[in-house]
Amino acid sequence: MTELVGLADVQAARELLAGVTRTTPLEPSRPLSAALGGPVWCKCENVQRAGSYKVRGAYVRIARLSPRQRAGGVVAASAGNHAQGVALAAGLLGTDATVFMPVGAPLPKVAATKGYGARIELVGSTVDESLVAAQDFAERTGATFIHPFDHPDVIAGQGTVALEILEQCPEVRTIVTGVGGGGLVSGIAVAAKALRPDVRVIGVQASGAAAYPPSLLAGEPVRLPSFATIADGIAVGRPGELTFAHVRKLVDDVVTVSEEDISRALLMLLERGKQVVEPAGAVGVAALLAGAVEVETPAVAVLSGGNIDPLLMLRVIEHGLAAAGRYLRFTVRCTDRPGQLASLLSQIAEHRGNVVDVEHQRQNPHLRLGEVEVALSVETRGSEHSDTLISALRASGYEVFFAERG
Repeated sequence: MTELVGLADVQAARELLAGVTRTTPLEPSRPLSAALGGPVWCKCENVQRAGSYKVRGAYVRIARLSPRQRAGGVVAASAGNHAQGVALAAGLLGTDATVFMPVGAPLPKVAATKGYGARIELVGSTVDESLVAAQDFAERTGATFIHPFDHPDVIAGQGTVALEILEQCPEVRTIVTGVGGGGLVSGIAVAAKALRPDVRVIGVQASGAAAYPPSLLAGEPVRLPSFATIADGIAVGRPGELTFAHVRKLVDDVVTVSEEDISRALLMLLERGKQVVEPAGAVGVAALLAGAVEVETPAVAVLSGGNIDPLLMLRVIEHGLAAAGRYLRFTVRCTDRPGQLASLLSQIAEHRGNVVDVEHQRQNPHLRLGEVEVALSVETRGSEHSDTLISALRASGYEVFFAERG
């Protein structure tokens, strides 16, 4: 039997973190409250030190090392948030840190980790491959391996998030949070179930990297043959042994959300909540918006991190606009004569569409002589407005084709 972390462990971790981590704000969300018909709050770990909750568990783990272990340094593997948490914690505690990151890790996360003083090694294409390299490094050098989720001290540190939630929103009925390896949801469940057994704890995974549903079905951790998602912070191919035991016993449900759901959530958080959140940090909100799980309010969604690559943010915003029906990409086939383009653009303007870019295409072999295709990207006010605009163009005799439409 695997021994689970207890409430006393989480409370002790909180004492250790006093003056190190910040008590992050709990912000009300009007859009989510309206959608769920009751109060919904966001726990803003995206504004935690180093940009995510990860510093909580990393600091507790390193602080509990012996002086001899700290002298030998620490090593970790991460796509970014655990890397920054370990680097910051190691610097605060005066120990050297080496962090193995996937080759495709977001550049801002790599730069931030270096900025906290860690030495970076880019190895493999996934966190799982970086984990193997980090563990090999630990065996060769004697450095202490700081696991991103599968350790009692890490789980206890992450559980301090729940202690804050229960103090900030004593009436909470549901806590929703993202799940990768399971450290955060495990810690939250330990504290919440001990203090408020009636509170439901819901975990959320990206559908493209959802190892927990098949693992729970099998009754043991199962490794995914492959996985891919924009939510790189929770792209983990196999649950940990310890975290799986916690999730199986304490977490009420684990649901999944699509890439489109995540994009819409990020867009809503940015537009309506003024919150900069990374994809992994938004999956809880995505589940609430998509109705992926029945939730009793008051509810709290944990925004677990805010370390997003600006280039990814641009792509996600565009994808979110398309998914919400507010960004159209289509091609119009029309006659190639002077004034035709001006007429087409004028009609779009009359229907209050905002043209983002235009491209003439005359080399398509399917075009008849004297025809041209015009590829357009147009911003609209939503699905209904988009449908009205397309209907008006077709009613005017334009042939409209879609290569991609949200």
